[in-house]
Amino acid sequence: MFDLSGRVALVTGGSRGIGREIARRLAQAGAYVAINYLQSAEQAKSLREEIEAAGGKALITQGDVRLPDDAERIVKDTLDAFGRLDILVNNAGYNRDTLILRMTTDDWDEVMALNLRAVFLCTRAALKPMMRQRWGRIVNIGSVSGLAGNAGQANYAAAKSGLIGFTRAVAREMGSRNVTANLIMPGLIITELTKDIRREIVEGVKQRLLVSRLGKAEDVAATVLFLASEEAGYITGHVLPVDGGLGL
Repeated sequence: MFDLSGRVALVTGGSRGIGREIARRLAQAGAYVAINYLQSAEQAKSLREEIEAAGGKALITQGDVRLPDDAERIVKDTLDAFGRLDILVNNAGYNRDTLILRMTTDDWDEVMALNLRAVFLCTRAALKPMMRQRWGRIVNIGSVSGLAGNAGQANYAAAKSGLIGFTRAVAREMGSRNVTANLIMPGLIITELTKDIRREIVEGVKQRLLVSRLGKAEDVAATVLFLASEEAGYITGHVLPVDGGLGL
């Protein structure tokens, strides 16, 4: 297992779904973890208790990462609690799926705000301490929709595609400060948040996979752990699908 002892990680949207597993996995590797959430207070509290019961350290910090003041405060909460910030996982996401002709301006703006604007806000805040430390890892969570597009997801696909350019810009700007930035593009990952997807959609995805199973949150978390580690220090600006071959 990669050793993150002495490192501090902040996971946005860390109380549920993929974010929860990412926070758990980073803590298991020795990192102190700040778990950001918006509304899922009980889930965030239970995860903190789980991490602490296993001997780790965790902070829960409520806030809306779409808001500049909240993004800055969440980073400050992390610094106040642990004294540094080494790893930022921009995981918080949201979809409002509908066909373009039915999509409202609010549908577009709200999805863009959480999936793209929030990543900018949190990254901007986190880069300040990382630059001073001359060590940092930015790991953004996108979607294969951002690579290939998806009917009914023009807003979501556009936001996730935008993360490609954003991640590579950060990598170019921060490489000389020993701060890397990479983007993970998960396929269909089965969690409690996606378990209600219509069966015909799931079966259609299965037929396109090159492996014999659907994705799990653990698959994404393991990839985050690697990219957050010292061993991944020579990898930056890359887009890594974690999709069982779905995008090929």
